[in-house]
Amino acid sequence: MNESGNRARYETRLARVLDHIYDHLDEPLDIERLAEIAYLSPYHWHRIYQAMYGETVATTVRRLRLHRAAGYLANGSMSIAEIAERSGYSSLQSFSRTFRAVFGVPPAQYRKRGTHSRFRPALSGDDQMTMREVVIRYVEPVEVLSIDHVGPYMQIGKAFDGLFGWLAKHNLLAAELRMIGIYYDDPGVVEEEALRSKAGVLLPHPLQVAVTVSPPVSVAHLKGGEYAVLRHKGPYSDMRAAYEWLYGTWLVQSGREAADAPVFEEYLNSPKDTAPADLVTEICLPLA
Repeated sequence: MNESGNRARYETRLARVLDHIYDHLDEPLDIERLAEIAYLSPYHWHRIYQAMYGETVATTVRRLRLHRAAGYLANGSMSIAEIAERSGYSSLQSFSRTFRAVFGVPPAQYRKRGTHSRFRPALSGDDQMTMREVVIRYVEPVEVLSIDHVGPYMQIGKAFDGLFGWLAKHNLLAAELRMIGIYYDDPGVVEEEALRSKAGVLLPHPLQVAVTVSPPVSVAHLKGGEYAVLRHKGPYSDMRAAYEWLYGTWLVQSGREAADAPVFEEYLNSPKDTAPADLVTEICLPLA
């Protein structure tokens, strides 16, 4: 078996581990069980995981749990103590300390005055959003390689991990990849478990020509035309408030209408090597 084939074999095994982690975030981290899922030695598999993904499996689990916890804080009313327990922390103090180290503020302060609050006029004060923070941009129609995701939008990272695993197996990873999430449903009217989205990448032109698409990857089409683009800086958990402002304030006051096409997001950096407060996302709303 050649070098790329060997890597593909490991990618397939570790992809099963990532799927299990996403689906069992509420459960204790069981190294032995993850080794079984990977069909690798419990003495060595986590070293392989770290070498291939650039972080330990414990770091992955912590990052995903804190990402979900921030969503609970920004968008729900679950008590902080319950959030801490669901995130695998034995004490509220331990959870608060870790959350503050990652997000820069303790959980209670994040809930009240996180970056999501600037999209809500009653809470935002001097930081209230203004119409000029949205720019109109013409976007060329493009095709992106994508994997379908059904379920909470906050868990689309599972599909992105699967997509990057597929790209690695086909020697298509490149520094110039553009990461794009396409969102088809309104979480206000569609049940969370039924929300449809796609995790996608736009490859550099030389690589696009050479791609032969195979399941679970497919080609998704992004409509060309004018888009209202809101650049959001901060945790992904704040995105719901950003959408509420974009649709409920900007679109209504702009005099424009939304086109019959899905909204998409472009991620300008990665949560794997970027602090939540420094994540930059462009929300792109198609206009008629």
